[in-house]
Amino acid sequence: MNRRLFLKTAAACAASAALPARAQAQAPAAQWPFFAFDNGVGRGKWPPEKQAATLKALGYDGISYNYTNNQDLATWTRIYREAGLKIFGLYIHTFPEKPEASWSPALREAVTLLKGTETALWITFREAKVKGDYDGACVRIARELGDLAQAAGIRVSLYPHAGFYVASAADALRVAAKAEHPAVSPSYNLCHEFLTGNGEKALEALRAVAPSASLVSLNGVDPATKKYILPLGQGGFDTAAFLAELKRLGYKGPVGHQFYSIPGDIETNLKAALAAWRQQQPAR
Repeated sequence: MNRRLFLKTAAACAASAALPARAQAQAPAAQWPFFAFDNGVGRGKWPPEKQAATLKALGYDGISYNYTNNQDLATWTRIYREAGLKIFGLYIHTFPEKPEASWSPALREAVTLLKGTETALWITFREAKVKGDYDGACVRIARELGDLAQAAGIRVSLYPHAGFYVASAADALRVAAKAEHPAVSPSYNLCHEFLTGNGEKALEALRAVAPSASLVSLNGVDPATKKYILPLGQGGFDTAAFLAELKRLGYKGPVGHQFYSIPGDIETNLKAALAAWRQQQPAR
């Protein structure tokens, strides 16, 4: 190989090697903070130190946790603060049939522990044994927790969950509107829209809820096979169009990835979801 051909070939190889970095640099920056549900980060298997270190190394912005006790909460808060990550939601069950059982001195202390964070109380309204209209009880719970949250500078976000009294995004929006509390807002869960049979109207529900929502969660969905919780990037539902619509609606809060029941290696699933998240970001 003569010198001119050698230099030409070397330059071409260098340019080729630089393409991934250049392409990554040109990829659109994330519109919203992105977090993983703890059910996708080794819940019950990994200590919080490993969870935080893994999410930090991969490029997530944080996590959401199921509330257990205040000792755990204090540990999680410290570890994520030290890692430069956030706990975006603390998942808590409430009981419209028995509102007095929905909070305790321990929960009040938990709210105090969250003062100065961006952690929302992500509350469900559980199913009732006796069917009926429990909107009034839900409003009472939302307002009382809203008062606690507001005093600590955090928020209450209403979590729609299939099979519960508040099952859909429309339910969460209805209760939040009735609560009329500045610290209380609805949230949107893509998988639960499908699980409640509202999948065909998933974007319609998003348009109604997103302007006032404080949290949004998504994941891959395949309506054809009724697989409603897949890693982002899998399934026939157009999550890129979903994110584009979320941007158009002006949503400013965090977005979480639901990993419940997704099989396979934990870190592989986290990497795949984050890669799809970065690829599907709408242009700014």
